[in-house]
Amino acid sequence: MSSTSLELVCPHCETINRVPSTRVNDGAQCGKCGQAVLPSLPVVLTARNFERFITRDQLPVLVDFWAPWCGPCKMFAPVFAQQAGIYAGRIRFAKVDTEAEPSLGARYNIRSIPTLALFKQGREQDRVSGALPPAQLQAWLARHGL
Repeated sequence: MSSTSLELVCPHCETINRVPSTRVNDGAQCGKCGQAVLPSLPVVLTARNFERFITRDQLPVLVDFWAPWCGPCKMFAPVFAQQAGIYAGRIRFAKVDTEAEPSLGARYNIRSIPTLALFKQGREQDRVSGALPPAQLQAWLARHGL
């Protein structure tokens, strides 16, 4: 019996791990550093690691473009973190601090924050701006089959 596997980027050492799809939710650990490949919290992305996660991770990646001075961003952060735990193994949740990483904000033409951008197989599929309540975020993800 053969099973399909997913390539998942380790958020700790950025090694690409091949994880059987049937074991994605079983606490898969990185073959290099031994830490969780899919932690239940969002991954922090930078200009250095952004491409690796967006193009190599085979889960959809939902990126929260935010800034530390943004009130709605601060209010939305706990919602985003909670949803990361709920969707663990189905969607990779990630955050980009646009103040620390202005090149990423410019590259993706982020004009308001927070902005959520959904990437699949390296391509942006959709985006939505504003702090969404949990039900609205879940409905938006459901429209994308997630």
